[in-house]
Amino acid sequence: MNCKRSALGSVSLNRKLYVCGGYDGVSSLRSVEMYDPEKNTWVLLANMLKHRSAAGVACLDGEIFACGGHDGLSIFDSVEKYNTTTNEWKNISPMKTKRCRLGVAALNGKLYAAGGYDGSIFLNSVECYDPEKEQWEYIKPMQCRRSRVAMVATYGRLYAIGGYDGITNLDSVEMYDPKKDCWSYVQKMCAHEGGVGVGVVPVEPSHLNRDV
Repeated sequence: MNCKRSALGSVSLNRKLYVCGGYDGVSSLRSVEMYDPEKNTWVLLANMLKHRSAAGVACLDGEIFACGGHDGLSIFDSVEKYNTTTNEWKNISPMKTKRCRLGVAALNGKLYAAGGYDGSIFLNSVECYDPEKEQWEYIKPMQCRRSRVAMVATYGRLYAIGGYDGITNLDSVEMYDPKKDCWSYVQKMCAHEGGVGVGVVPVEPSHLNRDV
């Protein structure tokens, strides 16, 4: 990359990889880079509006959303989105709770932000952004407080994986059913992991085994 980064946010969109913000060992970053695998090059894009380390980043409706995080001094409730066509960042409605080290994922045309740390307590609260209403609403909280939580969506469900509850690293996993607005524990991981990187591997329908 053009910049060294820890605590960054990353997403895949249109067969390219985007990395947003992070920490370079001196300060929080607002720079953004895109990797093109066909050219094997990294390109710097427009900076985010805020310096964001430990933010939650996800794609929704072809745009990239950067939620929360911190700049080394303040933890944010602010959210901004990136338009890949215009190469511009724009502020949208802030979350109801300031959060860093949160999990963010898109499901059924909405954006979900879960857990994190607000500067005082580790969070189990979860909120949902509806782009049509342009507002955030709380949904059912997770059963466990999770900072540094990884969150993904697959088969119509959200999965909150691992994290740190303020006392210990977590190996537990929770699944959210949006139809029932409830979280339930599912098979836990084999090891305690404080910070987990998670991705979903697409499976062709012809290869699916519904019994597995």
